Amino acid sequence: MACFLVPTAAAIVTTAVGKKASEKYHFNWLNSMLWGGVAMLAIEHISHGEFVPYPPFLTAGLPEVWPEMMRVGVPMTLVIFLIWGVMVVVSARMSKKAKYVEAN
Repeated sequence: MACFLVPTAAAIVTTAVGKKASEKYHFNWLNSMLWGGVAMLAIEHISHGEFVPYPPFLTAGLPEVWPEMMRVGVPMTLVIFLIWGVMVVVSARMSKKAKYVEAN
């Protein structure tokens, strides 16, 4: 019902932080992954009638929403951060290797 709220909050924060961070951290990748996931989940929840365009927006109350956010939203967001971290490390190593090859 509201698992998309966790990556939404993370995407808002990383969008703001990414503007000030070094390009080597590729925050654009992270933001694309987060916002893309948010859009997909929002569409899925709208299509199932769990999210509506009028208040209170969520068709379930906080007692139902909170556990789902903790059980689904948090792990999903952490996996996105993990994948992004791996991508940044691989990119840095590939860049370092390319510079070494060019120098020799």
